[in-house]
Amino acid sequence: MSARGTRAEASMQLRNYVLGRWQPGDGPQTALRDATSGALVAETSTGGIDFRAVLDYARTTGGSSLRRLTFHERAARLKALAKLLSERKEELYTLSFATGATRADAWIDIDGGIGTAFVFASKGVRELPNGHVYIDGATETLSKSGGFLGQHVCVPLEGAAVQINAFNFPVWGMLEKFAPALLAGVPTVVKPATATAYLTELLVRLMVDSGVVPEGALQLLCGSPGDLFEHLNCQDIVSFTGSASTAQALRRHPAVIANAVRFVAETDSLNSSILGPDATAGTPEFDLFVQEVLRETTVKAGQKCTAIRKALVPESLAQDVVGALEAEFARVVVGDPRQKQVRMGPLVGLGQRREVTERVEALRREAELVWGEPARLSPVGADRDRGAFLPPTLLWCRQPDQARAIHEVEAFGPVCTVVPY
Repeated sequence: MSARGTRAEASMQLRNYVLGRWQPGDGPQTALRDATSGALVAETSTGGIDFRAVLDYARTTGGSSLRRLTFHERAARLKALAKLLSERKEELYTLSFATGATRADAWIDIDGGIGTAFVFASKGVRELPNGHVYIDGATETLSKSGGFLGQHVCVPLEGAAVQINAFNFPVWGMLEKFAPALLAGVPTVVKPATATAYLTELLVRLMVDSGVVPEGALQLLCGSPGDLFEHLNCQDIVSFTGSASTAQALRRHPAVIANAVRFVAETDSLNSSILGPDATAGTPEFDLFVQEVLRETTVKAGQKCTAIRKALVPESLAQDVVGALEAEFARVVVGDPRQKQVRMGPLVGLGQRREVTERVEALRREAELVWGEPARLSPVGADRDRGAFLPPTLLWCRQPDQARAIHEVEAFGPVCTVVPY
């Protein structure tokens, strides 16, 4: 990946850290743009990368480097990395604006990710032995005479952890997977979502350049995974976060099936928040419900798996809830996340905006649009068409018994539907 713009080339160039075979410009490139202005941030490509060599390097050099360390030594490395990232996190915050995240949005991703690394480092010292083997349970007697005993022990896999991450948490998503893999003594090949790969690259570069990460323990692939899956074996593990359809396709890959590759997936969600019938307008519970729906719809522009997509409310309170939410949505300041008064920035990119817009249209076949006409949006400090902006969007499904899309279609953006019961 190569970068353009005012930043020094060395500070933005994405590269394969261990093979040294990839040069900027090799193969087809994907342009990554600032979510607010549309300006080019970086270009990414995995053309020219030998994916078999990536996995071989992880298994041999990376795996052996990690397995020489005890659990406590690996935990100490992880803690040192967390401290380093804490000291350098302002660099991550500055670049995070390009993803459309406000400072508050980035806090979840950056400080949240660093905090997660600290937690795993602490658990490694407190809960794991200062050795190379983890004893799992007591000794089991397997014969009447007691001459045949069994003991379960855990040792590191001798493969690689291929970690495929989502675009919405380019720091936290990477660190929450990398930390336990490092503790377990398994090298990581991280493949971030392309849209925000430049932020993960900065994170990885800070970690690798520190010298704390053992050689071969962390590799970065930005862009297409090429034929990486073709070279997986039974000692490897794939950890995936993203859409359910992509997860299903990867899980059915011939190499995954034939080689019994461990596959872990975190995919789509349609979360609801339910208001009780006694939480009428004017009660603290009613106000809390409204504020939570507002917060979960606007934080990270609704691009998170825990966002409230459906607000389930008593039929008798639906009008009150819709009115309160409409008033709150109208006060949300949308615009350039670098502006202090802005509460909600753009979506991650124009492609994501198109996808969310299409999903909203599907929902509107069953629900009335109460708030969120894109044509009326005037983002602060930004051009509405150049940036990936959408207003916070509120829908009201008046006939839920006949609805299906509201329970099946996830608009992964600032969208919530009020569903009376």
